[in-house]
Amino acid sequence: MVLRVILYPNLNKTLFMKSHIKIFTLLAGVFLMISCGDSEKKEKEEVKTGDYSQEAPKKEAAATSSKDMVDMSNKGIGPIKSVTLNAEIDQALAVKGETVFKNMCTACHKTNKKFIGPALVGITERRSPEWIMNMILNPEEMIAKDPIAKQLLLESNMAVMANQNLTEEEARSILEYFRTLKEEI
Repeated sequence: MVLRVILYPNLNKTLFMKSHIKIFTLLAGVFLMISCGDSEKKEKEEVKTGDYSQEAPKKEAAATSSKDMVDMSNKGIGPIKSVTLNAEIDQALAVKGETVFKNMCTACHKTNKKFIGPALVGITERRSPEWIMNMILNPEEMIAKDPIAKQLLLESNMAVMANQNLTEEEARSILEYFRTLKEEI
């Protein structure tokens, strides 16, 4: 003990000062946090009394689901300006289209249910043949400029349709395959 007093005569003073500095810093921090709080006065919430039995009339929402939107006049944006469909389905072309569809499209599309992309059953009753082929061949520009494609993008959680770089013949065969799809009951 004597040796400590001889070697460190101000040790008690130093320990005393360090503890006071810590306490002062802590109090300053607390004061700073309190003083930086919400300085605006909180007003009391008004309690509304009245007749709530009548609700305000709701506005009729337009059909926002792309599945509900039927637009056979929209030809889309892309290289396809006109497509002539025969009354009879070309089965050989549809088989080719099914093969192309299974190889290139099933990662994102299912025929009878929504997956990453929309279900494709009934697509030929909701969209024009030109729109379908332009969406297959030119998805980037369609998503950027076509209102239905923009809605589809929103419904698919912003999952952009990939451009598979298909030929017009492949897109036409997929269209023919889509004509064969029937809703499962």
